[in-house]
Amino acid sequence: MNTSQISRRSFVRMSAGAAAVGAAAKAAIANATILQPTSLAAPQDSASDSGRKIRFVSIGTGIRGCDLLRSARTVPTGICVGAADLYSTRLTAAKEAYGADIPTTGDYRTFLDRKDVDAVIIATSDHLHRRVTLDAVAAGKDVYCEKPMSHTVADGFAMVEAVQSGRRIFQAGSQRVSSILYEKARQIYASGRLGQVHFVDAQWNRNSPGGAWVYPIPPDASPQTIDWDRFIQDAPPHPFDPIRFFRWRLFADYGSGLGGDLFVHLLSGMQVITGINAPATRAYSSGGLYHFKDGRDFPDLLETIYDYPSADGGFQLHLHCNQNNADGDERLSFFGSTGTLVVTGRSVTFTPQNVTPQFEGYGWNGMTQAQRQQGMDEWHAAHPTPPPPFDPTGETFSLPKGYDDTAVHISNFFRAIETRQHVVEDEVFGNHAAIGCHLANYSYFHHNVAMWDPATKTIKG
Repeated sequence: MNTSQISRRSFVRMSAGAAAVGAAAKAAIANATILQPTSLAAPQDSASDSGRKIRFVSIGTGIRGCDLLRSARTVPTGICVGAADLYSTRLTAAKEAYGADIPTTGDYRTFLDRKDVDAVIIATSDHLHRRVTLDAVAAGKDVYCEKPMSHTVADGFAMVEAVQSGRRIFQAGSQRVSSILYEKARQIYASGRLGQVHFVDAQWNRNSPGGAWVYPIPPDASPQTIDWDRFIQDAPPHPFDPIRFFRWRLFADYGSGLGGDLFVHLLSGMQVITGINAPATRAYSSGGLYHFKDGRDFPDLLETIYDYPSADGGFQLHLHCNQNNADGDERLSFFGSTGTLVVTGRSVTFTPQNVTPQFEGYGWNGMTQAQRQQGMDEWHAAHPTPPPPFDPTGETFSLPKGYDDTAVHISNFFRAIETRQHVVEDEVFGNHAAIGCHLANYSYFHHNVAMWDPATKTIKG
């Protein structure tokens, strides 16, 4: 996409759906409690605005799948009517997470035949996102798919085509884009108080085995409890290996590494705050596997520099994730000509830059006293009116205690199913964020600059 194709309007309004979400979030900022989900309790039986609850099934009930069920149980406009997973013990975990004795199965397709199922929540490994999404759309179901939306560039475009051809609602699962925190950051950015932004720095760091995907292997993991053949059906053949099943993020056959786990959150955040809904034009990655030498494919430190188009002539995004030191943790910073915006996991801070016009004497230090005086006189003649004093007052907004952006994201998905309006993180938005992950990985593994070719919808390097 050329810079000329991105208008100023794109910075403040991505779509009608985004505007609707933004309006709700603005109200929430004024009274943050209205978007807070109810306390964790048994699933509520209250109805949606239309008097009917959205009936959904959860496909994939591992770590993230159970987290989604815990959040979904607090959203009164929906009700889970089933859960599916390839590991039989997780079916019990799904019931515990949701707090109800819901139907379960090892084959999600049995749920797609049910006419009373409106939607699916997909929390499988990345390499199964395409298959499950296409099956769900073909069955007439709306789809919430965990990030990253796709495992490959081709998968992403196949999913976009299926969703749009089937006229389904799709939401990618980077939940922070629905948060009042990101809505506040978007408002500040759109106000113009940052001036021109040409550099964005983002990071998300961890420092623990769990943060590096070294997840526990259950003692009952075996070919009898895990449907291994169905797990690898869209991946290269491989003998049964519980490590590959439970720690799938380590392997390129099934996951996307730091790009798909953490980069995608930061990319989605950048997109929703700036209003840029397009892939980067190019990316260059560096990093390495320095600590976790456990047979994984992906690095434990990854840095990528992206070039993005914008109405102001483009900007550079420097994105880095480190699994060996958690200093700074989650942070997204926008450096503008008149202000700096910093978004963390719990707060948004705007700090103005002092750009008050003033005579800069340093440049005259190599001149004679007469030349310096002449320069000073000329500057004052050009600035006869003293500028107003600089106001260093910034702004900080913090999330209320207990705020659950995942519940809000799911609630927005259920609302879109009712209204048939696009959500902010629809299939196009989600695909663009995922392309950013694929660009980063392509550059890292090919030791080259990755170029996005919009004409062929492919990465070149």
